[in-house]
Amino acid sequence: MSASEKHEPPKRRIKMLLPVPVPPEALPGFAAQIPQHLMRAGLQVEFFGTKSGAYILDSIYEFALADAFVIEAGMSAESEGYDAVCVNSMSDSGVGALRSLLKIPVLGCAHTSFLTACMLGKKFSVLTMWEPWKLLCDKAIAAEGLHHRLASIRSIDVRPDTEALLSGKEEIVFGKLEEAGRRAIEEDGAEVLVLGSTTMHQSHAYLVERMPVPVINPGLVAFELCLMFLDLGLTHSKKTYKPPEKVDTKIFEKVPPRF
Repeated sequence: MSASEKHEPPKRRIKMLLPVPVPPEALPGFAAQIPQHLMRAGLQVEFFGTKSGAYILDSIYEFALADAFVIEAGMSAESEGYDAVCVNSMSDSGVGALRSLLKIPVLGCAHTSFLTACMLGKKFSVLTMWEPWKLLCDKAIAAEGLHHRLASIRSIDVRPDTEALLSGKEEIVFGKLEEAGRRAIEEDGAEVLVLGSTTMHQSHAYLVERMPVPVINPGLVAFELCLMFLDLGLTHSKKTYKPPEKVDTKIFEKVPPRF
């Protein structure tokens, strides 16, 4: 082995899963949330939507569909040669189940962002697009036992578009998010702000320039934590996420893909 080969960075693959079916032409919009300067030599990041299932994550019913089809999309990640799985959504759909199935790191955006927010300030607020997504955020906050650290969840009441993201809505959405962020800080006591969806990543730079507190972009936090876990050789405890006795890998085979 040559000296240059000894110093080559390890080749790593991260499987990014969206909890809803997304047409192939819309996937680059999600991939764009990771700026080039955060990419490393030898790193391969691939985005996938689910085969079927949820539509827009507006209810407990949709949460259950997302869980099921994220499991289907991620259960073979280890055998496919991926080094980590990241559920690129504040729903954290299927994260616990995939941790039960896989030994490689599995992370979601909500728990990573909320726990990071707790390291940056005493209270955080979530800025989300519309009212139904408050339930989605509240689910993750309850799972982590963080209600005592939550200042508020504020919605700007703009129905999201999981394919076009914020494209074409910037002038309306950015201003509303800024107003909601200022009210969260001044009225609710927030010391950190968290974007309530990875579909909002285009607003992050705008808000960072205007807010007097840290603003967390959840997709990037989860992505960077995946890399940190890989660098440090960390993954979830199998004492907590016990593997199942039996796994039916063919249970989803009869479900046709939506796209």
